[in-house]
Amino acid sequence: MRRADDYADYLKLDRILDAQEPLTEPAHHDEMLFIIQHQTTELWFKLVIHELTSAMEHIRADELEPCFKILARIKHIQTTLMQQWSVLATLTPSEYAEFRHVLGTASGFQSRQYRLVEFLFGNKNERMLGMHERDEPAHAALLEAYRSPSVYDEFLRYLSRKGLPVPASHVERDWTRPYEPSDEVIGVFKTIYEDRATYWDSYEMCEKLVDIEEAFTLWRFRHMKTVERIIGYKQGTGGSPGVPFLKRIIEHRFFPELWDVRTHIGAETG
Repeated sequence: MRRADDYADYLKLDRILDAQEPLTEPAHHDEMLFIIQHQTTELWFKLVIHELTSAMEHIRADELEPCFKILARIKHIQTTLMQQWSVLATLTPSEYAEFRHVLGTASGFQSRQYRLVEFLFGNKNERMLGMHERDEPAHAALLEAYRSPSVYDEFLRYLSRKGLPVPASHVERDWTRPYEPSDEVIGVFKTIYEDRATYWDSYEMCEKLVDIEEAFTLWRFRHMKTVERIIGYKQGTGGSPGVPFLKRIIEHRFFPELWDVRTHIGAETG
C-alpha cells in the first residue's frame, strides 16, 4: 500500500490546480470563476454518483439502514451545489458576454455526470445517449444506467420482496421506458406512512428519497434563476435551450407517488 508523501501528493493538487486554463487572450478576470464553478460541480456530481451507486447496492441487498446516512450526505451535497450558484450569480451579463464566445459549443447540458445522476434517479432519455457516443466509457456507464432500475425502482422492488403489494408491472419491466405512476403504489406508501411502527425502515427511506428530490428541485430552480440573471432568455451555449427548458424541468418528479401520497394521508378524517 502506497502512502502519500504529503498533503499535495495525496490530493493530487498539481493536477487539480493546473486544470484551470482560461481561453481568453489576455485572460478575462471572470473566466476563472466560470471554470472553477463548473469543475467543482463536476467533482460533487462524482461524489453523488459514488454515494447513490452504493445506496442502490444496499437496497438490492435488503439493507436500508446504511442508505439513510448515504442519502442524507447526498442531500447535503445537493444543498452545497445549490448554494454554489450564488457565487456564479456575482457574474454580471456584461462580464459574461466578454468571454462567452470562447466556450464555443461547450455546454453544461453535455455533462455526462449530470446525465448519469438523472438516469440513476430515473429520468431517462434515449436521445441523451447519442450525445456521448464518442466517449466510450461515459457512453457505457450511461447505457448501463439506462437499461437498469433506478434508485426508486430498486426501492419498489425491495418493498415487494418485503411482502407489500407493489404491482408486478413495477417490479419487473422495461427499465428504459418512462416510469408510470400507479394508484397501487400510492396505496403501498399510504400503508407505510400510516403504520410507521411496522414499516419504520421503509418509512425513513421514503422521507430520505423525498429529501433528495426536494434538494434536486431547489438546485434546478436556482440554476434556472442564475441563468436568467446572467443571459436572460438567450439560447444557451452549444445550442442548449436556456431558461424556458430549465423552467420546464423544475416540475419533473422522480418519485411521483411519494409526493402524491401526501394528498391521501389523513384525507378520510379531514
